[in-house]
Amino acid sequence: MLGNFSYANPTKLYFGEDSLNYLNDELPKYGKNVQLVYGGGSIKKNGIYDKVLEILKAGGKTVFEDGGVMPNPTVQKLYEGCKIAKENAVDFILAVGGGSVCDYAKAVSVSAYCEEDPWERYYLRMEDVAPNTQIIPVGCVLTMVGTGSEMNGGAVITNHEQKLKIGHVFGENVFPKFSILNPTFTFTLPKYQMAAGIYDIFNHICEQYFSGEDDNTSDYISEGLMRSVIHSSRIAIKNPTDYEARSNLMWTAAWALNTLVAKGKTTDWMVHMLGQAVGAYTDATHGMTLSAVSMAYYRYICRFGLAKFVRFAVNVWDVESANKTLDQIASEGLNRMEQWMNELGLVMNAKDLGVTEDMIDSLAESTLIMEGGFKVLAHDEIVEIFKASIK
Repeated sequence: MLGNFSYANPTKLYFGEDSLNYLNDELPKYGKNVQLVYGGGSIKKNGIYDKVLEILKAGGKTVFEDGGVMPNPTVQKLYEGCKIAKENAVDFILAVGGGSVCDYAKAVSVSAYCEEDPWERYYLRMEDVAPNTQIIPVGCVLTMVGTGSEMNGGAVITNHEQKLKIGHVFGENVFPKFSILNPTFTFTLPKYQMAAGIYDIFNHICEQYFSGEDDNTSDYISEGLMRSVIHSSRIAIKNPTDYEARSNLMWTAAWALNTLVAKGKTTDWMVHMLGQAVGAYTDATHGMTLSAVSMAYYRYICRFGLAKFVRFAVNVWDVESANKTLDQIASEGLNRMEQWMNELGLVMNAKDLGVTEDMIDSLAESTLIMEGGFKVLAHDEIVEIFKASIK
């Protein structure tokens, strides 16, 4: 393990079919006014909304609803949520939904009392929360898995006017205070969204795995998590109500992005930067923007991190290495990954998300360049990768 680091994760997880009952234990810790954040209304159809509202009212809470959070939360929606929080002196924000809802809740929690435009401060200048800024505590009831937002400080916001989709990873004081993970709450999710979430989990691990050349424990953990995702995804995609498979995916999603497997190493995140550029232009589902650009990116950078791609092929995809060159082993690993992605029904071509050739220069311009992977990309390389993603 390289370098010096600290590790802490303050989020308390309640897991299992009865986990929503623990909301009764957590609510008394916070004030009376609760901002209830949710998405497009699916929680009202599947009954989760009624269950949560009943618990809130039984706990004597005054509820201020903040529904309609979109899959890629916008800066305009963020301003709306901040207004609700301030005008009603909200004591606590409860997010009920998937990663976008959780992201949005955390963004509101730090932005409501920010003394300047939070988009400028947190997303363009990437500054930390100012000292003494009031942060509203957040709790999550998860209904979709993938982002890992239930156990980290990340909050991604989209600005359609500026064609930017940017994530800010805040500190421990912004992590959800608790998250409730009931795998059965994910059973009614459409197959497209489930597949997108599965790939989001997998790619979070890849982003942290494909970097560095040292022997570190974090990479061994990552390989185990990836194998678990592959195994459980194949079961869940055929039988969405298989509790064991869905519970394994839900648990893995939390550990894929709660900062654990990033410790002691550099991390990449270029697939996310490429995908978020696509998302800012097309408003496409996040996991599908990742799948659409992944193979083009990984096949491009494979030569720069060949040893790790060989290890990935052997340890994650069980590629036999006898009588093969390193290039052949690595290539076979990526081919098996691509085959699995097709099994899930993921979008494999960015054209299918609305990307056209005349967008590519603009997409490349808006792609943030990260420096932790095997290759720091130049503009022309990003253009080349985007072109490969629409072939």
